[in-house]
Amino acid sequence: MSVNLHQRRALVLCADDYGIAPGVGRGIRALAVAGRLSATSCMTLFPEWAVEADRLGELAGRIDVGLHVTLTDHAPVGAMPGLAPAGRMPALGRLIRLAHLGRIDVAEIAGEIERQLDAFEAALGRAPDFLDGHQHVHLLPGIREAVLGLFGRRLDRRTTWLRSCAESAARILRRRVDAPRALVIAALARPLDRTADAAGLAMNRGFTGVTSFHRGRSVDGDFAAYLSHGGDRPLVMCHPGEPDEILAARDPVAGPRADELAYLAGDRFAALLDARRMTLARGPRL
Repeated sequence: MSVNLHQRRALVLCADDYGIAPGVGRGIRALAVAGRLSATSCMTLFPEWAVEADRLGELAGRIDVGLHVTLTDHAPVGAMPGLAPAGRMPALGRLIRLAHLGRIDVAEIAGEIERQLDAFEAALGRAPDFLDGHQHVHLLPGIREAVLGLFGRRLDRRTTWLRSCAESAARILRRRVDAPRALVIAALARPLDRTADAAGLAMNRGFTGVTSFHRGRSVDGDFAAYLSHGGDRPLVMCHPGEPDEILAARDPVAGPRADELAYLAGDRFAALLDARRMTLARGPRL
């Protein structure tokens, strides 16, 4: 028996890393066309970005399209002599240490975020529907202030929302999916959530999707846990895509993307949404 949509809870299902490689873009677009995603978060610092952005045209108004602020592992859009003196931004662990030691140039970080936002707006002709961070970098001290500074100055808080990664330890432990990493991310998220709440920014309420990406994981089991212990109006992040040579050169996560793509496109995920009485929805607005 079908479930009345009015009785369902809303779920924001967001595919991260759009723009990292053409195969990832193809997979995300296919899911969105099939109604199996409600948001995607874009990396705008790669040479293929303008072409990949143009291919999002068919999805206008159907899903939320956000900016995935990227400050690790890749070449920045513009020169960053402090963070990327050799033309490549640091690995996440180093960025975390630098941020917590107060050893990042906040003005330099803010400038790169502005350039990534410029690239988004130039390609799509509008502001992003939301902001978040690749590897959750928007949660880090110094970086979170740069992200929040965009609201009111360049972004309308009524129409652009911010990804919250905050969730309770109890919910993480009940879910039992990569709990150590999820607990760290949730702890890092609390200062940003407090400041964003005080500023009246719209955010998702509930966050999940943290995984180690190992090939032996049960995608079915992970998503069942995400939807059972995700919050009142949760955002579930995912990383579907078709592996290709460009992805292999840029990111070690390839096979798990294909696994998630197949699962989200299949009948088991649709059945899970029905069983949990959930429907995919775009993100919050003020």
